[in-house]
Amino acid sequence: MSEARILRPSALKAYERGGGARTVPLVSARLGAQSFINGITEFGPGAQIPWHFHNCEESVMLLEGRAVFDIGEEHHDLQPQDTTFIPCGVPHRFRNASDTEGMKILWIYGRVDATRTLLETGETRAVSAEHV
Repeated sequence: MSEARILRPSALKAYERGGGARTVPLVSARLGAQSFINGITEFGPGAQIPWHFHNCEESVMLLEGRAVFDIGEEHHDLQPQDTTFIPCGVPHRFRNASDTEGMKILWIYGRVDATRTLLETGETRAVSAEHV
């Protein structure tokens, strides 16, 4: 059995994602998680992540700023505390709606072995391996 933990994002290492985004991993299998992982991704002004999908369900909550959530042909403006549910295998992306201020999301994946597949290249990576 793993032990309870308090994670302080300001004290954890952030990993550059490219395109003006950086991620701080939080709960992971390294801590003993068995059914989900999560983290925080910050987007600089005008930043976006590429179209992708996962091998599991995902939920994202906008913590700060203004975002656009693209899923299929739909584009949704998000305000802080708006929360998404994205089924397994559904292509999507998030964009910072501001060219002058940052935005921040909390993401949760429904598997400790979550993967991200980029639509443009077809490359699949383990989410945990990218950020550890």
